[in-house]
Amino acid sequence: MEATSMKKVVVGLSGGVDSSTAAAILQQQGYEVVGLTLWLMKGKGQCCSEGMIDAAYICEQLGIAHHVVDIREVFQANIIDYLVAGYSAGITPLPCSQCNKTVKFGPMLDYAREHLGIDKIATGHYARIAYDAATNRYQLRRAVDRNKDQTYFLYDLSQDLLAGTVFPLGETTKAQTRQIAAQFDLKTANKPESQDLCLIEANGSMRQFLDKYITPKKGEIVDATGKVLGQHDGVHHYTIGQRKGLGIAAAEPLYVIGLDAVMNRVIVGDRTSATQSECTVQRVNWVSIAEPTAPIRAEVQVRYRSHPVAVTVIPLENSRVKLVFDEPQFSITPGQAAVWYDGDTVLGGGVIEKQ
Repeated sequence: MEATSMKKVVVGLSGGVDSSTAAAILQQQGYEVVGLTLWLMKGKGQCCSEGMIDAAYICEQLGIAHHVVDIREVFQANIIDYLVAGYSAGITPLPCSQCNKTVKFGPMLDYAREHLGIDKIATGHYARIAYDAATNRYQLRRAVDRNKDQTYFLYDLSQDLLAGTVFPLGETTKAQTRQIAAQFDLKTANKPESQDLCLIEANGSMRQFLDKYITPKKGEIVDATGKVLGQHDGVHHYTIGQRKGLGIAAAEPLYVIGLDAVMNRVIVGDRTSATQSECTVQRVNWVSIAEPTAPIRAEVQVRYRSHPVAVTVIPLENSRVKLVFDEPQFSITPGQAAVWYDGDTVLGGGVIEKQ
């Protein structure tokens, strides 16, 4: 990015090293930087009380204004209620991509435009944005640091959000980010990295968080024929592909292959029965390309840390696609994201449907 004198940008500050360094880099590049922290929920956690204090300190260090916006109601409706409804229905929702679009990037850009008269926001995400003049579209691309790449969680960003967003760390490795933070003498340079979702940090575990909202109800663990193999203490405590913690003695390893919230049953089977050759995906967002009218070839990730695998993406009606894998995949989990790529470019993504 070229240095631009007095261009303004609003940087989302969580109080971590990545967003702090992003702000410092942009300031050095000649931007007039304004800090913005979103108040998502009460209690401890990277994004909240401790994070807000560190974000305020960074703004003081850099000599920039700091705005705090209370969007706890938005977070409650779009993330907490979304998670509770999903787990109650026997799916495993992915909150991060939903949070990025509806809670973070959208409200941040709206606030920047409406209250500050600024049309650019930036975050400390590891991803890159490019403009393709031939198609008149903004493209979302993987970060240089593939180990930190966060495009899987960003697939749902609209063209308007991509046009208004800057990712200063897209060409930077995590190690380089910490070096830059140290060079700027940022308070957060050596701050430990958050290892969990903010909800887990605030509640101790996803189980503890969910038990606040969903009353655990004991039920049966069964195989695919309906034979009772054991008891569970709440369908929402389990996820597709889970092997540990089932409390069942069997001749071969058993995995969760289905969650029946209506019958209050956890269904288990062997590894083969936990694999699928295809799945359908809903709420699809075509990111870097227009929606195709015919099947396309791509590589897909069905989990954040899963290895990209070859797939045929078949467009369906109502913002849905069918994914047909070249080789059957283990633990396709309803509620999680499937994101498909052409090399480093994110083509599209959506939410895996419950069959």
